[in-house]
Amino acid sequence: MTQVRSQPWGQLPSKVDLWTLQSSQVKVELLTLGAIIRSVCSKGRDGQMEDVVLGYDDLEGYVSDKRCFGAVVGRVANRIAQGRFVVEGKTYQLDINNGPHALHGGLRGFNKAIWIATAVKDGVKLCLTSPDGDQGYPGTLLVSVTYTLQGETLTAEYQAQSSKTTPINLTNHSYFNLAGKAADNIYDHEVSIIAHSYLPVDGTSIPTGEIKVVDGSPFDLRQAVLIGPLLKKVPGGGFDHNFCLSSPGEPWTERVAARVSHSASGRILEVSTSQPGIQFYTANVLDGSIIGKGGVQYGKHCSFCLETQNWPNAVNQASFPGCLLHPGEEYRHVTRYTFTCTD
Repeated sequence: MTQVRSQPWGQLPSKVDLWTLQSSQVKVELLTLGAIIRSVCSKGRDGQMEDVVLGYDDLEGYVSDKRCFGAVVGRVANRIAQGRFVVEGKTYQLDINNGPHALHGGLRGFNKAIWIATAVKDGVKLCLTSPDGDQGYPGTLLVSVTYTLQGETLTAEYQAQSSKTTPINLTNHSYFNLAGKAADNIYDHEVSIIAHSYLPVDGTSIPTGEIKVVDGSPFDLRQAVLIGPLLKKVPGGGFDHNFCLSSPGEPWTERVAARVSHSASGRILEVSTSQPGIQFYTANVLDGSIIGKGGVQYGKHCSFCLETQNWPNAVNQASFPGCLLHPGEEYRHVTRYTFTCTD
C-alpha cells in the first residue's frame, strides 16, 4: 500500500506543491516545479533510510538551479547541435545554452515550468502544456509524466501529443549517490550498463555519428565495474555518453538497462526502460560551488545520472532512432527505478 499526500511548498508566484509517495521500503518526494524528484529515501543494510538524490533544501535553490537536479527535461533532453534542426522542410533555430549547442529544452525548459498535479493510484500525474513556439519548438505539446511507487519501484511514465510535427525526448535528470547526501564521491560505487555499443562524442559532447562497440574499451560496462578506477581511463575525466540499449528500428520494449551498487551501505539501484538509450553522466562539471541539501558542497564526481532517453542529437542524425512526434500519434515511454539492499 502506497501512501500519497501533498502539501504547499512555496510560491513563484504560482503555487508549488510537494507530493510524497511512501511505501514500506521507499519514500519519494516530488515537486510540481519541473516534475522534480526532490528526494528518494531508501533503506541501507543497517535499516536506516537515507536520501540518495541530490537537490536543495528550499524552493529558491531549484528556481536558480542550472543543473536540472531531479527535473524532467524537455522538450528535447540532451544536446541538439548548434540548436538547429529541419522538420518538414522548415529550419528551426533554438536558443543556445551549452557552448554552441542547445541543451535540455532551452533557457527555460520543462524543468522550470509548474506542472498541474492530479492524484492517481499509488502516485501522481503531472501535466504540462508547451505552446507552439515554446523555446523555438513547433507545435502545441500536451505532455504528462506519471510517477507511481509500488514497493521498492518508482515508475515514471511519459506521454505526449503534438499539434505539429516536433522532436521530443523526455527524461528525468536525477543525480544519485547511494551512500547518502553527505558522501563526497561515487568512487566506491559499482556500475553495469547492458549495452553492446555507445556513441563517441566530439569536443563539445555531440555524437560524431559513429556507433561504436564497447568491446575492449572503458565503455564496456556489461559486467559490474568499480567507478573510481574506471574514471581514470575515460577521456575527459568522466562519463557523459549515450549507451545504446537498442538499435534504430527495433520495436518498443521495456528492458533492464543499468545497475549501480554501493557495497558499504548495501544499496542497489536498478533501472529498466523502454527508451533506446541511457546517458551515463558522472557529474564531471560540478565543482563545489553548488550548495545542496544540508549545506553539502556538490563537487566533481559526487553523483551519477542515468538518463533514459533517445540518442542525443537524433533530430540531426538520420541513422539514429527517430525522435519526431507527428500529429495524431502518442509519445509514450516508461522508466522504472528499483531500490533494494543486500543483506
